[in-house]
Amino acid sequence: MSPKRWAFSPETYTVAARRDAWSEALARLSLKCEETVSEDVAGTLTVRHFAGSFTAARLAAPPQIILTMPPQESVTRWLALLLEGDMHLARGDQRSKLAPNDVVFGGASEFTPLVIHTNSQLLVLALPETALRTRMLDSLSPRDARLPPNAVGTRVLSGFLRTVSETMEDMQEEMARPLESTLLELLAQMLTGTTDTTPDSQPGSTLRQGTARTLHRLRGAIEQRLGDPALTIADIAAAEGTSVRYVQKLFERNGESFLHFLRARRLERAREDLTDPVHSHLSISDICFRWGFNDAAHFSRAFHDVFGVSPRNFRRAATAEMADRMLQYANRGWPEAPSLLRRRKALIEEPVATTPSGLHSDPSSAAAAREEDRLCRRASARPCHHHLRATETTVHWGYFSRDIPPVLEIESGDLVTIETLSQHACDDYDRMVRGDSGAEAVFHWTPERKAVDRRGAGPLDATVCGRGAGEGFGVHICTGPIAVRGARPSDLLELQIVDINPRLSANSAYRDKAFGSNAATWWGLQYGELASGPRPREVITIYEVEGADDWSSAKAIYSYPWVPQRDPFGVVHHLMDYPGVPVDRGAIQPTYGVLANVRIPVRPHFGVMAVAPREPGLIDSVPPGYFGGNIDNWRAGKGTRLYLPVNVPGALLSVGDPHLSQGDGEVSGTAIECSLTGVFRLVLHKRQDLASSILADVTYPLIETPDAWIVHGFSYSNYLTELGEAAQSDIYKKSSLDLAMRDAFRKTRRFLMTAKGLSEDEAISLMSAAVDFGITQVADGNWGVHALIRKALFQDCSESPLVPGPRTQA
Repeated sequence: MSPKRWAFSPETYTVAARRDAWSEALARLSLKCEETVSEDVAGTLTVRHFAGSFTAARLAAPPQIILTMPPQESVTRWLALLLEGDMHLARGDQRSKLAPNDVVFGGASEFTPLVIHTNSQLLVLALPETALRTRMLDSLSPRDARLPPNAVGTRVLSGFLRTVSETMEDMQEEMARPLESTLLELLAQMLTGTTDTTPDSQPGSTLRQGTARTLHRLRGAIEQRLGDPALTIADIAAAEGTSVRYVQKLFERNGESFLHFLRARRLERAREDLTDPVHSHLSISDICFRWGFNDAAHFSRAFHDVFGVSPRNFRRAATAEMADRMLQYANRGWPEAPSLLRRRKALIEEPVATTPSGLHSDPSSAAAAREEDRLCRRASARPCHHHLRATETTVHWGYFSRDIPPVLEIESGDLVTIETLSQHACDDYDRMVRGDSGAEAVFHWTPERKAVDRRGAGPLDATVCGRGAGEGFGVHICTGPIAVRGARPSDLLELQIVDINPRLSANSAYRDKAFGSNAATWWGLQYGELASGPRPREVITIYEVEGADDWSSAKAIYSYPWVPQRDPFGVVHHLMDYPGVPVDRGAIQPTYGVLANVRIPVRPHFGVMAVAPREPGLIDSVPPGYFGGNIDNWRAGKGTRLYLPVNVPGALLSVGDPHLSQGDGEVSGTAIECSLTGVFRLVLHKRQDLASSILADVTYPLIETPDAWIVHGFSYSNYLTELGEAAQSDIYKKSSLDLAMRDAFRKTRRFLMTAKGLSEDEAISLMSAAVDFGITQVADGNWGVHALIRKALFQDCSESPLVPGPRTQA
């Protein structure tokens, strides 16, 4: 008997074993992977079996051909909804191209090829055939069919199935029966050919539709004149060229009266004004008269009768809830709306810049490929040392992209000094920006010019939330990207972190000091959990490290609550919803002496170290993933190494989000954000050269310290693929520690089995007995759990280098 819930993730298996594992997982659903166009065949599966009802499976799969196979139980039919992507249904010589929201119905006795052309997501349901037959007026055809895409029934069914896909993990068992009944009724209607294709297709529907349109028009006319205290039903009838009696009948047929509708709409509009900060300067009497009430006392009684509270008390309560509404406005990812999904797709179709010819192009010949391999293998007895400064031309703010041209190109083995700036430096401009020519250039923002305009992965014209170019959908100032010659997809890039130093204040008043900012933000875990007033609130704490040589600990100087700030372009930011907004010192109220007897150990590290993702378009810098990014693990400090899989030619490494210190979890939403300068040695490992090393199967971010290996799990290992078109919205809503823990478990088990040769049972026992799993962060959309595997567990650790041959020491 199949378990009620199960899932398949490719991270459980080595790269070499994924094809067979994927085939076995599909076979459990009576599906078969017949043919693929690449080695990367495995996708993800989420499956729910509802006892006595249907089975739902959501697939995210790369290009391949999947066959529907006759199930073991001949009483089953299948139904599939294409959620997104490009695929077609093959029936003999016929090809039915499918678009998102198309529905396909399958027979139980045929092999039906579903040809997936691009990374796609689909929902597949297995349904009991006997229950379907009892609802059919005609005989049930054994043939597969694509339901008419423009039919009303198909559109209703499509929306229903999409909701099932979105809610199947949380759906209760008792919901299965009514859902199955509704689903079978809809499908039976479609398959018997009795479903409407237009709203007026049924006999007698013309009158009903015409009546509804007339009533809608009358309501619109009333809506336009709600503020007129003298408005009567006769006025509306005259304006519409009909009789008062006819208007009365229309409202009565809908179970209401003209006066009831008029009063309800006036009260609703008044209620909206009482909660709108734009109208906070209006008195309650002003709002009362604004919407057609003649008497304030009458308005107050009517309001209380409908809403159960007086207008005055309602306004007070609404003010306290204002932050919750602003949270919706200040979401970190793209808001959900069809128009915004189209905007996101447009950004994907239009790269941010043109990459220099040759760097990202595939080699035109085998000789060119061999030359790349020779370059990356050359001896680095005398490596170059580059210095990459942070300027307005060497940073990109809030996003990653495979299309950003590199600002520096290096050889494997070269050293690079990389300057990074904190996006929070404007929290105290005098201490962290003033006098620093590089920082001043990057943060320059006047009414006439903003030096780095795009801040985030949103549109440049800020039409989503109106916060500014990029919309703040991504916040980190990233220095780079840096191209490594010879780097190609499937290679591994090693970042040896040689040194990290603070960026000292250039303001002479703060000589030999470095400063950082910790912000308790609206996206932090604490925001809805505050135990004291005012609630809610955002608070910034400024920290100091004194001494250019001895900076082992940081102390707090002062803190202040965030108050609405108007940026140089005139946009008011009620919350910290857009990076780099200059803070008006005259508007804040600092509190000095905070954390007076506390010293925080300095653990400098870079929260963001990322190679370019393989996916097209602009990728929000906040959620981490297989490409690295905003991992936020303080253990990646001086003397450690980070391994990242190369996804595009050149690798395109970017570094940012510098932290002075951070605790596991990063619960307030930020660390101590402090501009830092790091020295890195970048070493490229060709995948074919790693066959005999423990890095042979590393396709995820891996940290190596002198004492341990640290494996990183995320709620979604590759959220961009697993969550599909709306990934950059959904990742902020769907992450959980449970999912992150499972991903960390799978990767750690895989690492122990492949790198150390343990059996699965040995790996599981060791993980439970000696591997420490910890919460990396719950602040970055894609939540993180890391596994710390101590090298001392293995007796041969000192004799088994990660990479064959000599290694340059950090």
